[in-house]
Amino acid sequence: MSVGTAFHPRTSALNSTMAWGEWSGYFAAAVYADFHDIEYNAIREQAALIDVTPLYKYEIIGPDAARLVDRVVTRNASKLAVDRVIYTPWCNEDGKVVDDGTVARRGDQEFFWTAADPSYRWFTMSAAGLDVRIDDVSERVAAVALQGPRSRDVLEGASRRDWADLRYFAQRRAEIAGVDVHVSRTGYTGDLGYEIWVEAGSATDVWDALWEAGEPHGIRPAGIRALDVARVEAGLILIEAEFTSARHAISSEQHYSPFEIGLGAFVDLAKPAFVGRHALELERGRGGPGRRLVGLDLEWTGIEAMYARHDLPPMVSALVHRDPVPVYKDGQQVGRATSVTWGPTIKKMVGFGSLPPRLAEPGTRVSVEWSVEGERGKVAAAVVPLPFLDLPRKRA
Repeated sequence: MSVGTAFHPRTSALNSTMAWGEWSGYFAAAVYADFHDIEYNAIREQAALIDVTPLYKYEIIGPDAARLVDRVVTRNASKLAVDRVIYTPWCNEDGKVVDDGTVARRGDQEFFWTAADPSYRWFTMSAAGLDVRIDDVSERVAAVALQGPRSRDVLEGASRRDWADLRYFAQRRAEIAGVDVHVSRTGYTGDLGYEIWVEAGSATDVWDALWEAGEPHGIRPAGIRALDVARVEAGLILIEAEFTSARHAISSEQHYSPFEIGLGAFVDLAKPAFVGRHALELERGRGGPGRRLVGLDLEWTGIEAMYARHDLPPMVSALVHRDPVPVYKDGQQVGRATSVTWGPTIKKMVGFGSLPPRLAEPGTRVSVEWSVEGERGKVAAAVVPLPFLDLPRKRA
């Protein structure tokens, strides 16, 4: 049975449509308004509050905390300075991705780790022989993402301090409404934004302060449908959509290395050791994996033509279609497409593709399966670089 997050007293009052989804055992608002475009526009044009409490959260504390993080993740955590954050995958012994998330260094011997899936057992198994304490604080700590071009104005109003000096992927302690919080310059929208981590018992106080400070800036709550569209435009992958966790995979095809899902830049093979390093080094030595993550730009005229064959206007859903569909080249299936959606800002139909290396270069022409009224067809598409949308303000 799903339960409400620490913000549920506020989000449930705002969710006039009572449209709820499920996220890791919590109620998550799918959409607050009649349609998610209003919430998406708040993310891109104003400011939005997104309840991200269902993320799994862990505190890693002790003399060997840095050694544990470095043992697990593919990046070099020894280079992570205090009050900096990294995004990283972590793998099993075969070099296949178990999960991805962020790691913030809050002190010399203290890290804060987020994950999409439960990871306590994995971290504990990896901590053998180390002097470290791993605390699962998933239920104790609530989290809200404040995202959008006016998010800094809102945060400054709520905290009564300047935030222009907090760099991209940095974090610091602060106080909002008399409550101690951690604020990180992170998010899942590809826009200017922050994530605020607070003890669950004080979550509504922080929400109220952000809401009050945000009213002059047109703040809105945003649900997971709007977040989904924003993250696709930003080229951000999703577990169980673009890849399957190695813990859940039941076939070899469902196992993905970081190099197969666009995370190769986050693999530091110069590190002497981490879980999966040997397998990833062998993969690189073979020339890399047999499939790569790419961006796909679908031709709108092809979509229109498919509807026209049925004497219909192009009734394309504005939701993200996560179920994989085939990608073709010269009449043969060569890969798959996931998370296909209309990008409101980029004004294109886009999605992620998983293709062989010979077809992964930008400009390559392929086609994507599309169905109208039960008739399957193909829509021309071009391979394009990721992300689809790269807003300078997210780093400014």
